[in-house]
Amino acid sequence: MKKLYLIGGPMGVGKTTVCQILKKKLDRCVFLDGDWCWDMNPFVVNEETKALVLDNICGMLGRFLGCTAFENVVFCWVMHQQEIMDTILSRLDTRGWQVICVSLTASPQVLTQRLEKDIAAGRRQTDVIPRSLARLPLYEGLATAKLDTSRWTEEETAEQIAKLGSAV
Repeated sequence: MKKLYLIGGPMGVGKTTVCQILKKKLDRCVFLDGDWCWDMNPFVVNEETKALVLDNICGMLGRFLGCTAFENVVFCWVMHQQEIMDTILSRLDTRGWQVICVSLTASPQVLTQRLEKDIAAGRRQTDVIPRSLARLPLYEGLATAKLDTSRWTEEETAEQIAKLGSAV
């Protein structure tokens, strides 16, 4: 059966890297990162831009799901509220697709260390640490498989996600 992977987690947990690895592990796979739809300067979050980004994500995901070239579709984003995943799924035709929802987490210490590396490399601003840590507990309440990545490499995390897809 075809599989749609929705992979959430706080900023800096490793979603993008893990999904790039997962894309290579899965047959006939395409990967979409929700952050690509937010890549703007200045970064503006308001009702108009949120609606635009959600429309773009759902449109692209819908077209990937409708394309016979793909057996696996991997999507990641900071999906810290059940409503985000529910809204995306409500706008997609997932008939014939197994949906696998995963939340990647890490201990606050490990998440902080990962973000500090990104800040030092110039990929993030310092305000990301408190924002990411504030979202971390929200993932516990979601209807997702939870994977604590604190002790895993990105490769090991991708392997765990692939196993989840094989188990269903």
